[in-house]
Amino acid sequence: MNAITDPAADTAAIARAALEGAAQAARAAATVLSRAPRPVKDLALITAAASLRARSAEILAANAADLAAAPDLTEAFRDRLTLTPARIEAMAVGLEEVAALPDPVGRVLAEWTRPNGLIFRRVAQPIGVIAMIYESRPNVGADAAALCLKAGSPVILRGGRESLNSAAAIHACILDGLRAAGLPEACVATAPNTDRAFVGAMLRAAGLIDLIIPRGGKGLVTRVLEEARVPVLAHAEGLCHTYVHERADHGMARSVLANAKMRRTGVCGSTETLLIDRAIAPSLLPRLVDDLRTLGCDFRADEAARAILPELPAASEADFSTEWLAPVLNIAVVDGVESALDHIRRHGSEHTEAIITEDAAAAGAFLDGLGSAVGLWNASTQFCDGGEFGFGAEIGIATGRLHARGPVGLEQLCTWRYHVIGTGQVRP
Repeated sequence: MNAITDPAADTAAIARAALEGAAQAARAAATVLSRAPRPVKDLALITAAASLRARSAEILAANAADLAAAPDLTEAFRDRLTLTPARIEAMAVGLEEVAALPDPVGRVLAEWTRPNGLIFRRVAQPIGVIAMIYESRPNVGADAAALCLKAGSPVILRGGRESLNSAAAIHACILDGLRAAGLPEACVATAPNTDRAFVGAMLRAAGLIDLIIPRGGKGLVTRVLEEARVPVLAHAEGLCHTYVHERADHGMARSVLANAKMRRTGVCGSTETLLIDRAIAPSLLPRLVDDLRTLGCDFRADEAARAILPELPAASEADFSTEWLAPVLNIAVVDGVESALDHIRRHGSEHTEAIITEDAAAAGAFLDGLGSAVGLWNASTQFCDGGEFGFGAEIGIATGRLHARGPVGLEQLCTWRYHVIGTGQVRP
């Protein structure tokens, strides 16, 4: 078939035209938004939060339609997709918390004076037009809209097909806020449908989109990294570890691990692997397993762990590199901090790791030896969250080595420019 009659070609052309229209409108809106004073942006966020509460019934009905249309979802996927009154309230509170944060745009990040009297200032500025591709969690759209808006960057949102109705209902609330503040509606746009061709158009939109942020599973992130012609701020899988050191408080270890694994198994900060020192494994591991089994957890264990608890299923090498996003926990017995770090380097995704110990030197060695974006001492890995960091919300968890790492909030959504102030200096 030629391009004129090929339906796929027609679909791609329609998606490209839709993306170009949205991106051009967003670039025009960027001129307004980048200069908008804080009270205007905050009014948009506060009004959108009020709209989320006022339209709660509509949002729940839209979410129910999404859930009904996808009956074969896994338990973890269904949990990520499901909205409740409490989760809608959390979205609204998140918008209000972002509004309460200082305006990141225009901050003087550094200032110095050269011997010739020139004053140099590094000043925070918006990135430009951002595209956000996310999958099942509809609240991600609200978080992304809030953060990009406050950071002065228009955003084009493309949610997963499973959350189409929920995302549209949430977007309507964001538009209420933009209208109330007198800001262009193009400051927060959504894809017209869930056609994958629209994603392809986003990835090739160099010159129209300044940054793409994918938030979803390995398949999505891999596709974006392989095909994008636009800069990408991505995160890898959440292969998080909790390491119980030989000098751990046993009660703390039990409490923290239960939360780290089972609070919400479908989030990227959920612990996927327990590492436990050989010295305490015989006494503590049975208690940890009993605690988690009571909560509905299954296990995959190495030989040393199965020597203590023979009934545990054996773990394959691939299991230790699997992000379960489900009530399944890998278990490996290690010989001290360096052994734990070696396991994390071989199997981890540089997301989030925790150590449980009363030994400050061991904790320091563990945290200093990590390459991961976030390390915790005596706390649950599920604290890897923008709200818990005091960012109000997050647009994702960055695990790369450039620009931003860990939860991406307002400051990480800005770049900078330089202002140089002189008194008539000329260069010799």
